[in-house]
Order: sequence, then C-alpha cells, then structure tokens
Amino acid sequence: MSEEVRKRTTSKAPEPEIIGDHADNLGSAESNSSRENLQSNLRDSEIDSEDDKGDRKQSIDLSGTISTGTNKTPSILQSLVEDLPDKWRNWVVRGIFIVIYGGPLALMITTLVVQVKCFQEIINIGYSVYRIHGLPWFRSLSWYFLITSNYFFYGESLVEYFGVVINRTDFLRVLVTYHRFISFCLYCGGFVWFVLSLVKKYYMKQFSLFAWTHVALLIVVTQSYLIIKNIFEGLIWFIVPVSMIICNDIMAYVFGFFFGKTPLIKLSPKKTWEGFIGGGVSTVVFGFFMSYLMCQHPYFVCPIEYSETLGRMTMECEPGILFRPTSYQFPGFLSGFLNIFGINDSITIYPFMLHSLSLSLFSSVIGPFGGFFASGFKRAFKIKDFGDVIPGHGGIMDRFDCQFLMATFVNVYISSFIQTPSPQKLLTQVLYLKPEQQLQLFHMLKETLENRNILLTNNV
Repeated sequence: MSEEVRKRTTSKAPEPEIIGDHADNLGSAESNSSRENLQSNLRDSEIDSEDDKGDRKQSIDLSGTISTGTNKTPSILQSLVEDLPDKWRNWVVRGIFIVIYGGPLALMITTLVVQVKCFQEIINIGYSVYRIHGLPWFRSLSWYFLITSNYFFYGESLVEYFGVVINRTDFLRVLVTYHRFISFCLYCGGFVWFVLSLVKKYYMKQFSLFAWTHVALLIVVTQSYLIIKNIFEGLIWFIVPVSMIICNDIMAYVFGFFFGKTPLIKLSPKKTWEGFIGGGVSTVVFGFFMSYLMCQHPYFVCPIEYSETLGRMTMECEPGILFRPTSYQFPGFLSGFLNIFGINDSITIYPFMLHSLSLSLFSSVIGPFGGFFASGFKRAFKIKDFGDVIPGHGGIMDRFDCQFLMATFVNVYISSFIQTPSPQKLLTQVLYLKPEQQLQLFHMLKETLENRNILLTNNV
C-alpha cells in the first residue's frame, strides 16, 4: 500500500513547473499588452485629425454596410481566370468588361438612368449613417429633392429646345411660363419637410445629411443636365469627350501596368507618373484621329433640333464651319524649312480637330482628378467602391467619376468659344412676348434689314 501511495505522489507534476507556467502566462500577457499599444500607436498615425482620436469608439465603419464589387467576378469568369496571378486576373476581367460597358452608347434616357444610379450610390452611404442613428425621412427627402431638381433642369431643357412646339399648347404654355416658380415651390415643400423632421440631439447630424444630399445633387444632377445640353449641340460633343475619358483610363492602366514605377498620388497608390503621362499622350492622339473620323459624318456634327416641317427631332443640317475642311498656313519660319524637303507649307484639317486638342488635354490632365476625388471620398468612409453593379469595377459612380467633370468643361468650352445664338432659341423667347411686342420687333427687324440692303422693300 505504501508503495502504491509513493508512485501516485511521484507522478504528480512538480511545484516549480506550475510556477514556471504561471510566469510564462504573465510574460505572454505583457507581450500582448505591448502589441496592443503598438497597434494603437499605428492607428493613431493613420487618423486624419485630432478630433478623430477622442471619438474613435464612436466612429462609423461603413465598409460592411455598403455593397462593393471590385473583386466580385461572375462564376463563369472566375472559372476561366482562377489559375492566373492576381495582377493578370484583374487585367483580364477589366479587358472583358471594358468591351461590355466601355462604349459611349448612352443618350438622354441612359444619362438619366446613370444619374439616378450614381445618386443612389452616394445617398446609400449617408443612409447607412441614418439607419445607425434612427433619423427620420432622410432617404425620402433625398429622393424628393432629386425629383425636384430633375423637374427644374430638364424642364429648362424642354423650354429651350421645344419652346416653339410647347407654346402651341395652352396647358403646356402655362407650365412653361411658370416653370421656375413651380420648381421653387416644390423645393420649398422639401425644405419645410426637412425642418419638420428635425430631431432633438441630432441637429448636427441631420444638417450634415441635408448638406450631403445637396452636394450629391450638385455633383450628379447638374452634371447630367450639362451632358444633355452637350448632346443637343451635336453627338460629337458627347461621344468624343466620353471616349477620351475612357481612352485615358484604359491607356493609363496599360502604361502603369507595364511601365509604372513612380507613384503619382497618395490617394491612389496604384497610379503612377508613367501611366499618367502615357495615358495623356495616348488620349491626345486618340482624340485627334477620332475627331477626324466623326467630322466626316453630318449625323454626328449636326445639332439636335425640332423640325416643324417634319414634325419631329432631326439631325439633318449643313455642317458648320467647324466641321468643314479648312486650310491652315504654317508660320513663316516653318514654311522655308518645309519647302527644303518639298513639303507643302499648309495643311487642310477640320477646325474641330484643333478644338479636340483642348478637350483631350483637359481629359488627360484634369479629368483624372475626378477619380482622385472619388478615391479620397471612399477612403474617408472606409469603403472600397460605391457599389457592385459592374463586376470587377465597383459601382456606376466608380466609372463615371471623371465623366461628370468632363461634361462641365465641355459645356463651358462650347458656351465660351463655340456657341452662337440660335434662331430657334431666339424665336422661342420672341413667342413669349405679347402680340403687340412681337409686331414691334418685326417692324424693327424689317427696317434694319432694309437699311442694310439685305431685304428689299417690295419683298414684304
């Protein structure tokens, strides 16, 4: 019996080993504490402002609430590219969906659809905040302001381009005459709705979301309205700029993929100077030759107008001076040099091709900053993409972030350097005058034309 007790006693773990294990646990706890302090310091170094440090526990991480799709690939494509390295897999997916989504095939209706989708993707980010705090009516108010804004902007387009037709219908004439007043009343209704929805203790958050909605309207609705105006000036003013942005995006990716070594901007770590410069040069060349091809077809260069004779919209016209071959003489110091080699000292091109250089320079130098802006916006809310509509690319807003900035430039460029008063637009304004004012204008115009010998007296 004593022998059995002795064996049981010797089989127990010795006391020093228990103390040693306890010491190891204490050392491990100290190591974990040091690791946590190091990670905390690293997180502090990534915070943008001092205000964020004290509010880290209350910060909102939206990365799990917004649908993103940069790495989302359909099952069919996934099976085809699963054996490729990640870098080449992204290349193949981009190439396939550029073919599907890249062409500038949209006109007015598609522009409206894209606008609504972009607005939805931006508002969804704010809606995530709204749901967390339980704030009332944010989403409904946002869509109400979208409808009101579209009523105002698209109504302005209808008045400008269809005024001659609208004035023949009494009901529509009333809507046109008081269009801006009706639009203002609709906005005031939304404004009152917002004030009534204010909740105590959340005023700052609600006013921030109110501003969020209006910034989204400024970025999306205003720019899409300008795209529509560009389309009415001629399809070439829509297709060429849109294609330039697409070309710049593709070629910057190509040059960056094969030659990129020097980082361009911290907001987009994958962007390189090599890609930026290569994409810019490619865009200038692409825009020059594409403009040459499209200038040869009246379908693309004629403005879209309503024809009273045909009773429908038409794009038939005699191409303007911008779209007629014009001969340009080289400067004197170049003419002598060119004559030595037997080269003609003049060149015949379409004037629009020279204007395309301005468009291509903007799309390649300033256009990418629309993408950088979007990248900063996504980083601020810790999301990878605005949505997951386009496999491999994210949301619609991820693809159109540069297009909206380009649309504004094209519209400003047309109004500053190209556009001249249109007889149809002037007639629309004349028809709003009272009958006696229209007669007065007619006699004044008749007298002016007769004095300039443009109109003979017996012709009227």
